[in-house]
Amino acid sequence: MMYRARQADEELRAALRRAGAAVVEGPKACGKTETALQVAASSVEVDTDPNVPRLMETVPHLVLDGPTPRLLDEWHLEPRLWNLVRRRVDETHTKGQFILTGSAAPSADLGRHSGAGRFARVRMRTMSLEESGHSTAAVRWRDLVAGDAIEAGEPALPFEGLIERLATGGWPGFLDDRPSDVVAGVRDYLDSLVDVDLRAVSDVAHDPVRIRRLLRALARGVGTEINVSTLAADAELSRDATRDYLTVLARVFAIEDQPAWSSHLRSRAMLRREPKRHLADPSLAVAALQARPDSLMRDLAYAGQLFESQVVHDLRVYSGRTVMHARDSVGAEVDAVVEENDGVLVIVEAKLGWQGDVVDRAADSLARFAAKVDPSLHPTVRRVIITGGGYSYRRPDGTAVVALISLGA
Repeated sequence: MMYRARQADEELRAALRRAGAAVVEGPKACGKTETALQVAASSVEVDTDPNVPRLMETVPHLVLDGPTPRLLDEWHLEPRLWNLVRRRVDETHTKGQFILTGSAAPSADLGRHSGAGRFARVRMRTMSLEESGHSTAAVRWRDLVAGDAIEAGEPALPFEGLIERLATGGWPGFLDDRPSDVVAGVRDYLDSLVDVDLRAVSDVAHDPVRIRRLLRALARGVGTEINVSTLAADAELSRDATRDYLTVLARVFAIEDQPAWSSHLRSRAMLRREPKRHLADPSLAVAALQARPDSLMRDLAYAGQLFESQVVHDLRVYSGRTVMHARDSVGAEVDAVVEENDGVLVIVEAKLGWQGDVVDRAADSLARFAAKVDPSLHPTVRRVIITGGGYSYRRPDGTAVVALISLGA
């Protein structure tokens, strides 16, 4: 299979220019290894190479020997590699020596150095719509940030194609498969995650039945604010068990919360602080609920939740920044908030539809929220509506209207 360019390609190269080692993290099967292999001069598969355990017990430094950048794939299975790499970087004072890829974050280890100054981190996710070839990328995120003129005609991908993409996801290994096979494959992925991967990285008592209940609860509430108590009640778990399982799911990058924006508003309304819940890819929510593209077409309200989750996912990839959300105590809210350089604040509403009344209501909501932003902190506020289709253009009031399938980095 030919390699498809990823947004992380340049991020990885930049990380190797500024640090002795780059740590590439993200969910299993999102493409970390293939991306790292594009720049690695040698590699070690820590999870499958039978020599690695023997070397780690006898002459561990030999695992590091080889042309650089040297890839240590699934390094977290041998956590001692972290300090060995750090030491080698300190000894040689050379940039770009190692790439460490991992689909699980190691547990806290008091014996492990922080790595500050030696390691640069690159977060990978499943493919955005641009990376998977489902978006034309006729409109660029950087143009939205700059407030430049934008325009794009209706993309060729039909609405049903977008819904299908939400169900099949951005998994590189599935891109050339039939949609029905991909839906089944993502369900298999989720089964493997629950039955094998979580058990391997967790000290928490492992109960696949309870974990699946929690995943279904997360899937039902994808893209919404759900506190631990509500999740626990929905999954029929204790709050302590829910917290433990959420921690483990985060360690394998299966979930990624969307934090609440924290700032000052000009109004007296207070910003809420509950995060929105997202899985690593909207297709995981579809798999957890045993849904299919045709069932999503019959439940467009839920498809709207998945669409918002996809928008947040892709904005994380395109912007390279933390994507937040905001809702104040009187109900004013925006689906996504991105803080850019020079005080530029981008506020986004995600709407699966693109009819005139839908866009008008979203524009009014953005304008009301923008009026509350403190100009001393954010002198420039860009307003963006991301839709499930239609034309991309800038309204007379300055609000950008962009189809997700026309958006790119």
